[in-house]
Amino acid sequence: MSKQGNKETNIKTLYNDLNKHGLNSEFEKAIKTANKILSVAPNEVKAQQCKLVSFIQLSKFQEALQFLNKSPSLHDLVFEKAYCEYRLNQPENALKTIESVAGDDLPASLKELRAQVLYRLERFEECFDAYRDLVKNTHDDYDDERLTNMSAVAANLAIEGSKKDIPDFREDTYELCYNRACLIAGKKKFTEAEKKLRTSEKLCREYLEEDGATEEDIEDEVAIIKIQLAYCLQMQGKTKEAAAIYVDALKNKKNDAALIAVASNNMVAINKDQNMFDSKKKMRSAMAEACEHKLTLRQKKNIAFNNCLLAFYTNQADQCQQQCTKLIQKYPDLEFQTTLIRVCQLSREKKYKEAIEVLEKYGKKHPQGDLSLKFAIVQLQLMNGNKKGAVEVLQSLGEAKYRPGVVSALVSLLLGTDDKQAASEVLKNAVEWYKKNKVSVGDLSDMWRQAADFHLRGGEAETAASSLEELFRTNPSDMKILAQLVIAYAQFDPAKAQEASRKLPTLETLTTATEIDHLEATNWMMSTKAVKKTAIKSDQSPG
Repeated sequence: MSKQGNKETNIKTLYNDLNKHGLNSEFEKAIKTANKILSVAPNEVKAQQCKLVSFIQLSKFQEALQFLNKSPSLHDLVFEKAYCEYRLNQPENALKTIESVAGDDLPASLKELRAQVLYRLERFEECFDAYRDLVKNTHDDYDDERLTNMSAVAANLAIEGSKKDIPDFREDTYELCYNRACLIAGKKKFTEAEKKLRTSEKLCREYLEEDGATEEDIEDEVAIIKIQLAYCLQMQGKTKEAAAIYVDALKNKKNDAALIAVASNNMVAINKDQNMFDSKKKMRSAMAEACEHKLTLRQKKNIAFNNCLLAFYTNQADQCQQQCTKLIQKYPDLEFQTTLIRVCQLSREKKYKEAIEVLEKYGKKHPQGDLSLKFAIVQLQLMNGNKKGAVEVLQSLGEAKYRPGVVSALVSLLLGTDDKQAASEVLKNAVEWYKKNKVSVGDLSDMWRQAADFHLRGGEAETAASSLEELFRTNPSDMKILAQLVIAYAQFDPAKAQEASRKLPTLETLTTATEIDHLEATNWMMSTKAVKKTAIKSDQSPG
């Protein structure tokens, strides 16, 4: 037999071995056999494919990707390449690989993988649309799994506050019931979510017991339900119950990095400024490298933020400032909250001026920032004993300085500095602003009343009348206000006082006949009691 014939016979034998290894799931042996084939026939595509699949079956995704990239004949295996990238925590690359396929109509396998990749990328609205398409157009043994995945995406949309229209899902499996509970919790309905989670745990236990699962397997499966239940309890203020569940989970669930991270972080939140040693230990678990690809961005942000708070609570000033700087660099959208932690740390050290500078610097960078920034500066000015500085900040708030709470604060501060004239001007300007702009910001009665009383006591009857007019307009049946208005008018405009007084009730209408009868009856009862008392006293007196 020729050398060529021997080669072909040898390859055929090796393929038989390769097939046998594949059927027996002996993937290490399959790789060795594929290598033997490729050593004599480097372009054998079937052997290359078998080697690639064996790498994937062994979860050797890096080796699989390297082999695929250097094998031109395998470049059309888009699914295998994207799957390896996905499993290597390279979701951006995986999506790019999937989208490299020409045309809009992807094969079903790539559609499934694309949905999973979008979930990993936290592009939940696109992911929801992808699963909705799959659920609608694909029907096989995995229908329930797709629906469960779709409900998990819906839960994340609720947590993000998405306006996307989300349908109602079945709740007849523990997974679907759990996802529904997460969706409800995402809407801050924690009591309702708690009930659903307890139902989910019950369904899970019943299903696994019927399936013959061990108690250990059951506890492993319900662990995630329990952690979510603990979170709902914690958000309802039931911290003791929540803490007990977290502690139990941390004791028994050693191998689930994500679960450990969430439970540890939530325990740190419960501890606050207590049990610092325990909190430090748990924060290390929450920030372990193993959690990096198992947590959502929102969860990672919360953990990193709580780590800064922990440094503040433990009074580690330098570490707190360093961690705050790192947090802002990594998550710029947390800059405001992180800046407040820095300011609190400086305030604790009584470095009020430095704290104010930090806030003012942030304010210049974000001129359209939250009013709470200005209020924080006011608080720091007061802590530093600088009432004048606090007043200046409040007066710089633009139209916000006319808010009732701000007006009240300004008046109090100005009276505290014995500047009655300035306090009067603040009230006067506020009254005029509301009359001119007709802005509705809730019940302004207290502010009108405060302004009227202040100006009446200060002898500014005309200004007081302006406030009383607004107060009477919103309370037209309050005769006490009208009487005050008449008194105020009388001091500067008698004619107006006369006109307003006509709206006051006549003497005859002030007391009804029924009320007169009641008064008479009351007087009679009082007289009777007086008679009885007199009689008793007479009996006890000596003759």
